[in-house]
Amino acid sequence: MSIAFCFSPSFSSSSSSNLTSFSSSSLPSPSFPSLRLSLPSSPFVPSSSLSCHRRNLPFVLYTSSSSSTVTVSTGDGGIGGDNYYSGGGGGGGDGGNDGDDNEKNEAILVLAEVGRSLESLPKDLAAAIKDGKIPASVVSRFLELEKSGFYRWLLQFGGFKERILADDLFLFKVLFECCVGVLAKTAAEYEKRREKFFHELEFVVADVVMAIFADFMLVYLPAPTVSLRPPLGINAGSIAKFFHNCPDNAFQVALSGTPYSLIQRVGAILRNGSKLFVVGTTSSLIGTSVTNALINAKKAVDKSSAGEVENVPIVSTSVGYGVYMAVSSNLRYQILAGIIEQRFLEPLLHQHKLILSALCFAVRTGNTYLGSLLWVDYARWIGVQ
Repeated sequence: MSIAFCFSPSFSSSSSSNLTSFSSSSLPSPSFPSLRLSLPSSPFVPSSSLSCHRRNLPFVLYTSSSSSTVTVSTGDGGIGGDNYYSGGGGGGGDGGNDGDDNEKNEAILVLAEVGRSLESLPKDLAAAIKDGKIPASVVSRFLELEKSGFYRWLLQFGGFKERILADDLFLFKVLFECCVGVLAKTAAEYEKRREKFFHELEFVVADVVMAIFADFMLVYLPAPTVSLRPPLGINAGSIAKFFHNCPDNAFQVALSGTPYSLIQRVGAILRNGSKLFVVGTTSSLIGTSVTNALINAKKAVDKSSAGEVENVPIVSTSVGYGVYMAVSSNLRYQILAGIIEQRFLEPLLHQHKLILSALCFAVRTGNTYLGSLLWVDYARWIGVQ
């Protein structure tokens, strides 16, 4: 076995002989045996301490309590397996960043265990790891997802990558939300209209067409994310910087290194509300245009219905639906994704994915059906249906 020490500061060989103590100490985690090296003060070397934690790695990494760094390499027969060493408590200038450093070290450990380096990762993910914003669990999830060709392709897109890393059921939720959304909205339309269902089929079609596009965005926008966005430039305005730093979901769990204040969480509701207003207005424009086309086609075929069926008001319906999505849909889906799923169901059923998927399916189905009922009442209240 060969061992090599590498220190950042340089000092004379005589100072290296000042290593006076080598003793065992216990760490907060009883599962990792610990060794501690103490370097006495000298004109050349500041007082430092090095802690080591045994882990399954082909190398040893030391981090000192000062700015110095010690790296130890071991051969095959070495220290009874692979090891990891992390820094002692912060006696130096960067002591306030111990939490971020721990996240960084743990994430690097996961990469080392599979023989990967930071340079082999996407730039945004590598930068987040260097900043201590990404826990080891997220890195493990990325490496696991990358084994699939489909996910490897999808992870190239920043928005999908942030959401899939935060929730491995994200695509499943998008798929069944869109499929169930059409069925649930149709059932809700029938519940409200009953005998008028087929007579008002044009309105039903408009609502279903709006649902196809809107349901996707209702899952996508309020979904919790792992923030990988780089900071804005120094020339960006204060308002842009504020909303840039807000979470995608107002109630999502904050990762270590990316805490959110109360005002930032309120900002997430406002930001998503503005986006969903645009989405709702656009999808309604498409839906009402299709509805008017169907109405005109019906009038051309059946002359007797010309006086019975009127065209849908495009502008008022579109704006009304945009407001509905910005308020009702925005709040319901943020609560659903950030509180019910991420904070309650997922921690409770993390090891039971099948049961978790079934419960998410049931909860989202009920939410979609409720939204359809609320939309019909709201549309009649504002006079667009």
